[in-house]
Amino acid sequence: MAHNSVFSKIFLSYLKKHYSIKENDSTELGKVKKVLIVRQHNQLGDMLASVSLFRAIKEKYPDSKIYLVVSPVNKSAVIKNKYVDDYFVFDKPKIFLPTRFIKFIKFLRQGFDVVIVPSTVSVSFTSNLISRISKSRVRIGVKSLDGKVNESSFFFDKRIELDWRKDPDSNVADFILDIVRPFGITTNDFSSNITFDNYDLDVANKFVNKIRENKENRLIGLHIGAGKPQNKWSLNKYIKLVELLDNHYKCSFYLTGSKFDEEELNYVKINSKVKIHQFINHTIHEAAALISISDLYITNDTGLMHVAGITHTPQISLFGPTNPFNWAPYGEDKIFIRKSDLIDDIETEDVFEVCKLLLNKSDGKEKN
Repeated sequence: MAHNSVFSKIFLSYLKKHYSIKENDSTELGKVKKVLIVRQHNQLGDMLASVSLFRAIKEKYPDSKIYLVVSPVNKSAVIKNKYVDDYFVFDKPKIFLPTRFIKFIKFLRQGFDVVIVPSTVSVSFTSNLISRISKSRVRIGVKSLDGKVNESSFFFDKRIELDWRKDPDSNVADFILDIVRPFGITTNDFSSNITFDNYDLDVANKFVNKIRENKENRLIGLHIGAGKPQNKWSLNKYIKLVELLDNHYKCSFYLTGSKFDEEELNYVKINSKVKIHQFINHTIHEAAALISISDLYITNDTGLMHVAGITHTPQISLFGPTNPFNWAPYGEDKIFIRKSDLIDDIETEDVFEVCKLLLNKSDGKEKN
């Protein structure tokens, strides 16, 4: 570890000496036609929260084109996105394959007016370096994040201090704009966006027609997985919740997930007295289409929570250690529940009461 630290310092010193850019405090960006945004170091939810940034750029520069460097994990968030003109998938294990590397360099060196490296939770040296390799007239990046200095800020001529502590309950879709607000780039619309088309809706409707025993049944989706163990609500509580809902309403239930959730999905399938169908290994666009035609969606704090957040479907998001004011979806009938840093402090009855509130509210809308 000590050797790595020494090497890192020497490497950074070399880069600073040979590749640093003089800082420029001007808030003028000049003519902006092509913008590169580097977000290869973030998860799906972070990318979906970036839509407010894309929208703000398009509102300020309507004729501009937006290009992205994304990762295999978050690329699905920008497929079909109306604000994104092109993107490159930065896959670290494969990036130095000769043909892949050449394509990457060509993508970066095509010429941009501005490159932006947003940061929300952490600063990525790799993303900063990518911005420096790119051919761009202006480079905007983080000078410090929450008081911690970005040691590779010398790659940027526009260096911005970002600090969650100034407004600790601000939503990430709002906070992400702080890196461009000094340049007059902002928006009042913090909503995310996933575009699903008729094909996606067709997939969703075929699934619903297959599982819905009665057209009058409420269609309720649940997402029981999460990338982080501390964000997973108890499977037994999910099972109990389904049983409570089934006792009080006529429902058809489904679980969303992927191959990474197989253990949890199988556990629920085996132990639930109520039949719960599975909608797994589908694209997020197909999942969004399905959620959009559902009556209620209940989810842990994870990527599918943000996907559901773009729909108008009533939604309950369950939180543990993460601040829901930062990450919970915006909108009417988008409700989060958090009791403490331990997600399992949330009781089944807590969630059921909110389910009743939302389902009964939808009854009122239908009668009206």
